[in-house]
Amino acid sequence: MIVRGGERVLVQGITGKQGTYWTERMQAYGTRIVAGVNPKKAGTRHCGVPVYASASDAMRETGFDVSVLFIPPLGVKAAAQDAIEAGCARLVVLTEHVPVQDVMELLAMARANSAAIVGPNTAGLVTPGECFVGFMPAFEADVFRPGRVGVISRSGSLGTLICLNLAQAGFGQSAFIGIGGDPIVGTTTRDALQVLDADERTDAVVVIGEIGGTMEEDAAEYARDMAKPVVAFIAGAASPPDKKMGHAGAIVMGDKGTYASKRTALETAGVAVLDTPSEVGRAVRVALG
Repeated sequence: MIVRGGERVLVQGITGKQGTYWTERMQAYGTRIVAGVNPKKAGTRHCGVPVYASASDAMRETGFDVSVLFIPPLGVKAAAQDAIEAGCARLVVLTEHVPVQDVMELLAMARANSAAIVGPNTAGLVTPGECFVGFMPAFEADVFRPGRVGVISRSGSLGTLICLNLAQAGFGQSAFIGIGGDPIVGTTTRDALQVLDADERTDAVVVIGEIGGTMEEDAAEYARDMAKPVVAFIAGAASPPDKKMGHAGAIVMGDKGTYASKRTALETAGVAVLDTPSEVGRAVRVALG
């Protein structure tokens, strides 16, 4: 999922502390926020946009293309359902600790309605020089700058570090896609890789993964046949086995989801795997020739 500057964004939970702060940051950067949702404050204005009781009301009155959710964990399923039933095709779910059963239900709703979900537990999306949706520091010019390298990350902090290192090496980003660190997410590493492979503005892709799950192995299968070069960094090389590390999805079971299995799969597919994030600039330069 890549969000473009002219697309209309709805903020569900706009009047809360985090919703307010990041809405103002998104607006200042150029994101086209058209409305917000808070049933208790419907009929008012906040951050200069109208607040509605529901996403359905917002869709009927102003229309929107993307919804970003600043919603507490137990309210995410209902808020996402509201947006999906309103006809929203893309949702960015920032919230972590959403009950797994709720995530499974909302992803099923999304599939049934041909809607795409990024997250839960994502830091969001950035299109440098155009807009961002979520809470990535897109406004930091020494981190995010327009360019031709797409970045996919399960981690917001590691994604920021990689983008910083790319910028220091003279590369900008075509898009940043934070897929989220939970065990079940709406957009996988492979999904995001396919999006950037098809993106005309992207010449190379950096994948930031971590131990746990099989998303990087699945992405390796797709990367094998890509014409665009792919570089990867996998966090968790020194982590002990059978321990959950950081993200809810970062747990290794047996020989599945290990650092070794991910690195082997990626390298077998022709992906350059970094030992440290600081190597990314050099690796991208070599990959691009």
